[in-house]
Amino acid sequence: MIKVGIAGATGYTGLELVRLLLGHPAVEIAALTSETYQGQKIAEVFPSLAGHLDGELVPLESMAAWDVEILFLALPHNTSMAKMPGLLTGKTRVIDLSADFRLRAAELYPRWYQVEHPHPEILTDAVYGLPEIYRDKIRTARLVANPGCYPTSVLLAVLPLLKSGWSDADTLIADCKSGVTGAGRKLTLGTHYPECNEGVAAYNVGRHRHTPEIEQEISAALGREVRVTFSPHLMPMSRGMLATVYMNLTEGKTAEDLTDHYREFYKREPFVRVLDAGKSASTKNVAYSNHCDIGLTVDRGRVIITSAIDNLVKGASGQAVHNMNLMLGIEETLALGSPGMFP
Repeated sequence: MIKVGIAGATGYTGLELVRLLLGHPAVEIAALTSETYQGQKIAEVFPSLAGHLDGELVPLESMAAWDVEILFLALPHNTSMAKMPGLLTGKTRVIDLSADFRLRAAELYPRWYQVEHPHPEILTDAVYGLPEIYRDKIRTARLVANPGCYPTSVLLAVLPLLKSGWSDADTLIADCKSGVTGAGRKLTLGTHYPECNEGVAAYNVGRHRHTPEIEQEISAALGREVRVTFSPHLMPMSRGMLATVYMNLTEGKTAEDLTDHYREFYKREPFVRVLDAGKSASTKNVAYSNHCDIGLTVDRGRVIITSAIDNLVKGASGQAVHNMNLMLGIEETLALGSPGMFP
């Protein structure tokens, strides 16, 4: 059995990693950290794990001493930056679920994360962990920067079309909606039940931290700088994410043409499902799964793309497990093959 560790095991993404890895036939969860609950058993904090996992939660400082092959960092942004050189030692390979190594340009961090990056030399070594695009690089990576949930849904929706040259990237508008777990487990006024229930609200418009991540990957795909309009919204549901993306078409393509192109592009991808032309994706159909559903509609020269994921699975922990499987050279769908839960 391959030993893995999870730092930040009591947050939403950390707990989702635990849930997924408990069903993995090739790995053993050997170490868990929590600053809030250190010294307690994880099954005491989450009784749903009783009889499945009873490991003790230890302090973050103990990470460097762990003898694990894969270390998952499910920590708040700006936490793992300074620690990374000490973690990339020996045989340990790291999958970081935060944004600390997603952006390749160190100068972007002060603007978007209000911090100078302490180790810009590591940024160029980190591999952006979107398996459908960077599979081969992920296999040999020492450090994988797991993508954000919004970028995952948007990039999977647009990259096949942008690479075809059939659309104008400069007209791209991404209107996205997320369940409340996307904000993390820490209590805030905006995610307090009476504040967000029975309402929909846009937030951080024009300044959301996932904007440079989306722009980085689209610019890399096209070989030129691209700016996108990205508007996130908070939905009164626990989990799920829907991206609705609009672009002008530069070729007279039908929804059927685009659907055929997407199915060819993703024909070897186990977790991307391209719907029939004119159908729209729904979060209900991907909940608790690692799937991304994509639907395409053409309306008078514009394409409307819907992309649905579970923000905690395909948008975070499921994608991290997919990356781990690739890094270990084992079947990439292990622990991820279950369909969504419905209703």
